[in-house]
Amino acid sequence: MALVEIQNLHKSFGSNHVLRGIDFTVEEGEVVCVIGPSGSGKSTLLRCVNLLEVPQQGQVFVRGEDITDRDCHLDAARQQIGMVFQQFNLFPHLSVLDNCTVAQTTVLKRSKAAAEQIARDTLDRVGLSDKVSAYPMQLSGGQQQRVAIARALSMDPALMLFDEPTSALDPELVGDVLTVMRKLALDGMTMLVVTHEMAFAREVADRVVFMDAGVIVEQGPPAEVIGNPKEERTRTFLRRVLDPTHVEPTP
Repeated sequence: MALVEIQNLHKSFGSNHVLRGIDFTVEEGEVVCVIGPSGSGKSTLLRCVNLLEVPQQGQVFVRGEDITDRDCHLDAARQQIGMVFQQFNLFPHLSVLDNCTVAQTTVLKRSKAAAEQIARDTLDRVGLSDKVSAYPMQLSGGQQQRVAIARALSMDPALMLFDEPTSALDPELVGDVLTVMRKLALDGMTMLVVTHEMAFAREVADRVVFMDAGVIVEQGPPAEVIGNPKEERTRTFLRRVLDPTHVEPTP
């Protein structure tokens, strides 16, 4: 059984049909990178996986449970899923340690001592064990994003969702966040990543999915989708991303 299975997913915002019948699975321990132009439905797909966006049609199964079913205990299902957004969404009035414990104690009902130990362990995993007492405003953007990753990991998720986690960072800070994500992949974390970082997708992903206009155009191993794409639309997109100064010849 796949960890995540999506069947015939449709999502519209008014007259804008963003997802058009998506069928998609993510296996346990798999790293899947979703690429494509802005407006293709990548982030909406990600947000539908934990029902931050409710689809008009289709089903999303997490470990065999249909989380789109009205009878589903959604809060319990969401506890299996960690999500890291483009913006860091940290509580500015809480220390780094408290940012990583508040959900543990309120949602998982862990003791303060247990939550703090888990938070310290996850902060160490992302290279921030020396920042437990700092506040978000005292950290760089890259450090704040790594705290956001640690906060999600502290909930022991089965699946991590990353929605363009480096897009809001200065270029020199991107590498630290991607290094943490590489380590998570090596540790066997199941990850669904929306990204424009082609080098990361080529190196880390087990599978790359290219989306455009609300559909999956093609998917497969990175060497195929990025290195030798079958579809012309994929080739056009990759030319623009990998060689942004390229100018198409005038017919």
